[in-house]
Amino acid sequence: MKHHTTATERMERLIDIGIALSSEKNTPRLLEQILLGAKAITAADGGTLYSVQEDGTVRMEIIRTDSLDFAMGGTTGVEIPFPPIPLFSENGEANLHNVVTSAVHKDIIINIPDAYHFEGYDLSGPRAFDQKTGYYSKSFLTVPMKNHEGDIIGVLQLLNAQDESGAIIPFSDEAQRLTASLASQAAIALTNQRLIVDLKELLESLIKLVADAIDEKSPYTGGHCRRVPVITMLLADAAARITHGPLAEFQMSDDDRYELEIAAWLHDCGKITTPEYVVDKSTKLETIYDRIHLVEERIERLKMEAEKRWLHRKVEALEAGESPDPAWEGAMRAECARLDDELAFLRKANLGGEFMSEEDQARVGAIGARRLRDCHGEETTLLSEEEVANLTIAKGTLTDEEREVINHHIVATINMLEALPFPKHLKNVPEYAGGHHERVDGQGYPRGLTGEQMSVQARVMAIADIFEALTAKDRPYKPGKKLSETLRILGFLKQEGHIDPELFDIFVREKVYQSYAEQFLDPEQIDEVDEAKIPGYSPA
Repeated sequence: MKHHTTATERMERLIDIGIALSSEKNTPRLLEQILLGAKAITAADGGTLYSVQEDGTVRMEIIRTDSLDFAMGGTTGVEIPFPPIPLFSENGEANLHNVVTSAVHKDIIINIPDAYHFEGYDLSGPRAFDQKTGYYSKSFLTVPMKNHEGDIIGVLQLLNAQDESGAIIPFSDEAQRLTASLASQAAIALTNQRLIVDLKELLESLIKLVADAIDEKSPYTGGHCRRVPVITMLLADAAARITHGPLAEFQMSDDDRYELEIAAWLHDCGKITTPEYVVDKSTKLETIYDRIHLVEERIERLKMEAEKRWLHRKVEALEAGESPDPAWEGAMRAECARLDDELAFLRKANLGGEFMSEEDQARVGAIGARRLRDCHGEETTLLSEEEVANLTIAKGTLTDEEREVINHHIVATINMLEALPFPKHLKNVPEYAGGHHERVDGQGYPRGLTGEQMSVQARVMAIADIFEALTAKDRPYKPGKKLSETLRILGFLKQEGHIDPELFDIFVREKVYQSYAEQFLDPEQIDEVDEAKIPGYSPA
C-alpha cells in the first residue's frame, strides 16, 4: 500500500528537489535527480530522461522502472543499449509519429491516459517491451525541458502513475503541473551545468592554445609546455600518496589537482613576450643569423693575406734574380693551418654546452686579438669585444643580458596571471606557475623565495621544469640527457639547495622519472638507473 501524499507534501518535495538540483555539480547525478524527483512527486512507476543532441536526435540518458527493478544510465554504470531517436526522417520531414520527438517539435506536454486505447502516435515500442517483459505500459506523461533561450534541451517522460493502492492511473492535472514546474527548474539547472562545462572547456582550450603558441614560437622549446604538466601531475600525485615524513599532510582534492594542472600549462605563458632571437639562440654568435660565418670570412681573409705576403716576397726575390726561400711557403702554409685550427676551435666554442674552461675562454680572447684589415682597409681585431664575450659564455649560448631577457618571462608570467580574474578554485594559479624558478635556499628568481615560503605545488613544478629541460631532445645546444645523468644532476641540485629534497626523494623512490620516460623519452635515453649512486638521494 503506497502512502498517499498530500498536495502540501508534494509541493515541499518539489521545493526540496529544486534546491538539490541547484547545488548538484555532477551532470549524471543531476540528470538522475531530475528523473527520480519527477517520479517521486507524481508517484510514477517508471520514467526516462532524454537529451536533445546537436546531431538532430534525442538520446536516452536515464531509465528507471521500479516494479521491474530496471535501471540504466546515470550513476548505475549500466550503458543504455537503445539507439537515439531521430528528430527528422531521411527526407528531412519532422518525426511526429514518436511521442518524445513530437513533444520536441510541437513544444507541448503530451498526457496519454491509456497507451493501449490511444491513437495518433506510434506506441509499438512500449507494446513490444510489454510483450517481452510482461509489463503493462499504460499511462504516459511527456514534458519538454526548455532553457532560458526557449530551446528544448531535453524531454522528461514518466510512465504509469499509481494511486495509493498501487493501481495504474492516468497522470492528473496536478501531476502534470508539478512535472512541468520541475522540468522548468531542471532545464535551468541543466543549462547552468552545461554552461559551466562549456566555459571550463573554453578556458582549457584557450590555455592550451597559448601553450601551443609558445611551443610553436620556437622549435627549440616545442612540447615543453605540454610535457611539464605531465611530470608535474605525476610527482604531485606521488607526493599526495605519501603518509609519512614532511609531506604526510599534503593531499589534493579534484579541484586542487585541476588548479595545479592549469598552473602547469600556464607556467611559461610569459615567454610569449620573449624575443625569438633570444629564445631561438642556438649558438653563441647567433642573432638574426649565425655570425660564425662572418668569423669564417675574416679568417679566410687572414689566410689570403698570408698567401699574398708569401707571393709578394717570392716575386721580389725573382725580380732580384734570387731564388725564393722554401721556408717562406712553409711558414705560409703553417700559418694557414694554424688559422684553420683556430677556426675549428671557434666553431666548436660557438656551439655552447654545459661547461667551457677558463683555458678555452682565454684562447678565444687570444684568437680574437689577431689583427686584420676590414673591407675599408682599416685595421681591426678578428673578433669584436661583443663577439669575444659571446664566444666565452661558460654555459649554454646566452649572455648574462640575454639570460635576463629569458628570465623576465617569469616576471611576465606572474604579471599576466595576476591580472586575470581567476575564480576561487583557481586563485593559486599565479603562485604555482610563477614559482618554478625559485630555489628552496632562497637564491632563485624572481622573488628569491625560500622553500618555506613556497607552496608544495610550486616546488613540484620547479623539479618538473628542470627534469623536462634536461631530458628534452629539442634544445639547440645539447642532446636530451639519459635518465641516469639527469637524476645525477638533480641529485647535485638537491645537495646545493636548489630543489626540494623531500620531493626529489619521492620523485626517485616512486619512479616518477620512469613513468614519464616511458611516455616521452627515446629508447636510447632510458638507461639503467642505479639509485644508490644518485648524489644526495635518501631512500625510504
